[in-house]
Amino acid sequence: MNDICRLLQIRYPIIQGGMGNISNAKLASAVSEAGGLGTVGVGTMPPDEVEEIIVETKRRTNRPFAVNIPLQVTPYLEEMVSLVLKHRVPVVSLSAGNPAPWIPRFAAQGIKVIVVTASVKQAKKAEAAGADIVVAEGYEAAGINSSLELTTMTLIPQIASAVNIPVVAAGGIGDGRGLLAALALGAQGVQLGTRLIATKDAPFHEAYKQLITNAKDNETVIVGRTVGRVRRIMRTPYAEKLLEYEKQGMPPEQFQEYTSEDRHRRGALHGDFHEGFVNAGQIAGLIDDVPTVAELFEQMMAEAKQQLGKLRVILGE
Repeated sequence: MNDICRLLQIRYPIIQGGMGNISNAKLASAVSEAGGLGTVGVGTMPPDEVEEIIVETKRRTNRPFAVNIPLQVTPYLEEMVSLVLKHRVPVVSLSAGNPAPWIPRFAAQGIKVIVVTASVKQAKKAEAAGADIVVAEGYEAAGINSSLELTTMTLIPQIASAVNIPVVAAGGIGDGRGLLAALALGAQGVQLGTRLIATKDAPFHEAYKQLITNAKDNETVIVGRTVGRVRRIMRTPYAEKLLEYEKQGMPPEQFQEYTSEDRHRRGALHGDFHEGFVNAGQIAGLIDDVPTVAELFEQMMAEAKQQLGKLRVILGE
């Protein structure tokens, strides 16, 4: 058993990424039931809504799951910390901000802390602050990304060499080959987002899933560079409007409004691609089916083992 599975008490070294305001108990519990670590992302949701999801997740599974708190995104930071402590959620994932002030409160209650990072400097600071695990996320990933725009292929080995705590790779991973590649680069597990959208257990609009399964390699776009808020989304009519607004000099406040979680929900939950957007990572171009989460994990593990066998032949072992 590797360190990720041991620390988190899961069967497979696979973690669900936080999904903001489209997070839900159905998918989070399905991931945990399938042997990974399901995650409830709080996004900008109010405390009562998040608490409902946590309670339902606990009802659906008795296996470990996490709550992701984007520190500089949620307007209810103190309340979200209190919810994790109140419900004794076994794992917390901290992103989008400085985790150092908050880690001791979780550690004191025996809660494992994952910190999402986008550079070697951030990973080293997270380790020094007491994080148990760091997620190293390349900008191939869906949704909000670091303006550093470091790729997964280059980021993982650098962070794995710089810290002594386990590393999870995120961004551009969606099958067993990606899992094996992440392990070869020094990670001990992977975090999935886009790949989990296209599963039977994900309660998102079918048009969203179809966009992903029909996507070619170049059908995600980066918006927000001009305002310093990098986000990767699927190319849709709404995405094209955002890109045009940026060319015209859209101010940060307007960008924030046009990429709000309300707009996110319009796309992901209602399939409205003219007035709402959907997050998607570059891995979308590789996805062409919609299995259950359990089927996906079994496929990934089998493919990783099969690919490892091929590599042994190539390496002459």
